[in-house]
Amino acid sequence: MNILLIGSGGREHALAWKISQSKKVEKLYIVPGNAGTGETGINVNIAPDDFEQIGKFALENKVGMVVVGPEDPLVKGIHDYFLASPALKDIAVIGPRKEGAMLEGSKDFAKQFMFRHGIPTARYKSISAGTVEEGITFLRELHPPYVLKADGLAAGKGVLILNSFAEAERELKAMLQGKFGNAGKTVVIEEYLNGIELSVFVITDGDTYKLLPEAKDYKRVGEGDTGLNTGGMGAVSPVPFAGSSFIKKVEERIIKPTIEGLKKDGIPYCGFIFFGLMNCNGEPYVIEYNVRMGDPESEVVIPRIKSDIVDLLEGVAEKNLGSKKIETTDDTVTTVMLVSGGYPGDYEKGIAIENIKNTSNCIVFHAGTKMSGNTLVTNGGRVLSVSAYGKNHREALEKCYQNAAIISFQKMYFRKDIGFDL
Repeated sequence: MNILLIGSGGREHALAWKISQSKKVEKLYIVPGNAGTGETGINVNIAPDDFEQIGKFALENKVGMVVVGPEDPLVKGIHDYFLASPALKDIAVIGPRKEGAMLEGSKDFAKQFMFRHGIPTARYKSISAGTVEEGITFLRELHPPYVLKADGLAAGKGVLILNSFAEAERELKAMLQGKFGNAGKTVVIEEYLNGIELSVFVITDGDTYKLLPEAKDYKRVGEGDTGLNTGGMGAVSPVPFAGSSFIKKVEERIIKPTIEGLKKDGIPYCGFIFFGLMNCNGEPYVIEYNVRMGDPESEVVIPRIKSDIVDLLEGVAEKNLGSKKIETTDDTVTTVMLVSGGYPGDYEKGIAIENIKNTSNCIVFHAGTKMSGNTLVTNGGRVLSVSAYGKNHREALEKCYQNAAIISFQKMYFRKDIGFDL
């Protein structure tokens, strides 16, 4: 089968790396991909939201399955586009339709869904320009820190955690006045949950699901979890505090009610669900849903899957996932993200990357890279993700850091304390 993978980040390189290992794959195309995915398949220069060109390419190249990496094409309705076309409708699309993608596309939709189906989450209130005073009244009921979330997609930057009431009031007004563009037309104010974050993932055909390895990522740019939020500076899997009894609570209280809730609401769903969770004294709460795999979590979760991932994807497409087996390794996998100087603020692109070929005992996943002639150069804020296996976190991280020190590009930065809190 020919498979087309959509996306260009570290998550997509990890998916491409795993998909390309399957004997079921003849050709793997990546739209638009990066320098790393170009080594595992064929990069195709089409924008991820140009559905017409993607559809045309899929037909011309006898693509049997489209795997959607990022959230944006899902929220914009790529799955619906394929289903609506007589020529494309028989091509399997892995990723939810537009309505299911609203779990990530709208924080308000997700909160309503959780409350409707009794899924544990923080108290909240959704506020628009006409209800600012209600928002300020609700903020007064809460204790700091205050959590403000832009309702729509804001490229991972639409969540603010603020320590003072005055700051929260000011930022609420700024968001409603366009700080995050259309994404902030509605703002969700949430009660702050105190605990430790982790990410749990499933793949589902809408009826059954398979649990994937869990992970913990590190979002702050600075060591000791300081500084601005980023798309993620590193990740570890497994997560020591997420033992079998905790994961059982997650399945019973969160995963199963989510799958059943989608069915009750008449929302067909096939693909990945990413549960962003908070462990509050041993009790799991949902902070957010994502409708795809995480990044950089994919760079530790996918290497822990021993099974043929294409077999699982076929189970989703053919609605027989329950009959498939998933095998994972007990090894720990960690990843450390190498980023451009200045990220997550302004940074330069097009800087030469050196010494990748000198690394060993690791997998280097590309995130923001491209080829400029014969030279590998930076093409984003998060540039490379160095993943490694180990018997424990310490051993895996040692390999990550040894190899991160070998790679170099001007103004390169990485956190030296990933996994420090475990």
